[in-house]
This record gives sequence, C-alpha cells and structure tokens, in this order.
Amino acid sequence: MDLEKQLQQFKQWVKEAKRIVVLSGAGMSTESGIPDFRSTEGVWTRNQSREELMSLSFLERYPDEFWPIYKDIFQLKLQGNYVPNQGHYALKKLEDLGKQVTIVTQNVDGLHQVAGSTHVYEVHGTLQQAFCPACQATYDIGFINNHDLPMCTKPLSSSASNSDQLGELCQTILHPGVVLFEDQVRYLHESVEATTAADLFLVLGSSLQVGPINQLAMIAQSVPSIKKVILNREATMLDHCFDLVIHNEIGAVLGQAI
Repeated sequence: MDLEKQLQQFKQWVKEAKRIVVLSGAGMSTESGIPDFRSTEGVWTRNQSREELMSLSFLERYPDEFWPIYKDIFQLKLQGNYVPNQGHYALKKLEDLGKQVTIVTQNVDGLHQVAGSTHVYEVHGTLQQAFCPACQATYDIGFINNHDLPMCTKPLSSSASNSDQLGELCQTILHPGVVLFEDQVRYLHESVEATTAADLFLVLGSSLQVGPINQLAMIAQSVPSIKKVILNREATMLDHCFDLVIHNEIGAVLGQAI
C-alpha cells in the first residue's frame, strides 16, 4: 500500500475512533530536537554500561557520580529550550474533537502536557521533578539544576524556627523523577486497561524494544476490534502486530490525518 492510501485509511480510522490509546516513544521527542538518551555521547566512554550508570543501585552507592552523569545524559540545563512539535499538538487536537485520548509515553520530557494533552501516563517518569525517598517531598527541575548534589531541604520537625540549622533539615539525597534501571515502570495496569478498551491503538516513534510497555502492542493485537497503527521512521520487530505500518515522520503524517 502506498503512502497516500495509508494516509487515507489512517485518517478514516482516526475519524471513526472514539477511544484512542497512543504509545509514544523517543521518535516523538526527537522531532522537537531532543536526542534519544541512548545515543548520548561522552559518558559512554566509561567502562560502565548505560544500565549500570542509570541504575538505582549506582545512585545509592555513588550519588556524587550519578547526578552529574544523569544531568549530562538528559541535558537538564537544556530542557527549557525544547517545545512541543506538530505531532504533540495533533494529539491535543484529537481531544478538542471530543475523542477520549490516553497517551502512554515512554518519554520523560513532559511535552505532551505542555501541548495540552490531559490524560498522560508517564510510564518512565519525568525529568521535571525529583523526590526525597525519605519524606517524599518533591522538587522541580530548577532546584535540581541549581544543586550539584540535590538534597532535601524540608525541616525534620513541624517547627521551622531552627530549620536552617545543620541537622534540622532532612538532607536526604534526592532521587530523580525518571524511572531508573532496577526500578518498576509506572501506570502499567492503567495502560493495559486503557488499551483493551480502545477503538484505535497508535504507536508513535517507538522501536518497541523496551519492556514491559512494549507488550501493549501484543495486547492490542489480541483484541480484533482494535485498529492498530504504528508510525515510526524504521521497521520494528513488532510491526506484524499492526494493521497499518507507516514509516515516515510523525508530525507530517498526523498533520495530514487529523
């Protein structure tokens, strides 16, 4: 099927769908200029693997090393420079058309929310926050960027009169809001529930290599009533799960189909 016929079919399915589940991956963010962290240069000259450096155990054992590497990989200082692209705004338009849209995103940049989407499951967490594992206080990206080794500044007691004195603050080293290796993804149950209830399951910019969230493609395949579309620049190992496979740019295709 040529691209024009694919677009016609896709456009028809979008028009007919009432409940749409979108699984978005790194390809969605790269169209906003955000590099896939797996391709980040520099820190990978070290002997450790990506999985080791971005693991919960590495953070807990070597926090002084972890935080600079984390900031470098995810370019935290640059996050405010990135803006949603045509694809993000197309998904918001679906909501404006009255459709129930659930976005399950592997991305951690928060651009779906910036574009105005209201029902987003960030299964790999978010760059926009860090949290204290001791008291659960949360901190924004500005706080993270302003501290080489971010620590919790909340008072240990209800009395704040001496909270600025050493020992009166929590001072626990923060954990990033991003899900690390050895940690569990978030919203898996909710994502599965939404997928099985969908009319249209749409994958945007994901290679479908990262589990367990890539299992949504196989779950959708098991429900014949769901129309299944993948839009990715390159072929994936799960393309066979989809009724329609489009290898093209996300923003351009969604702009024509919605």
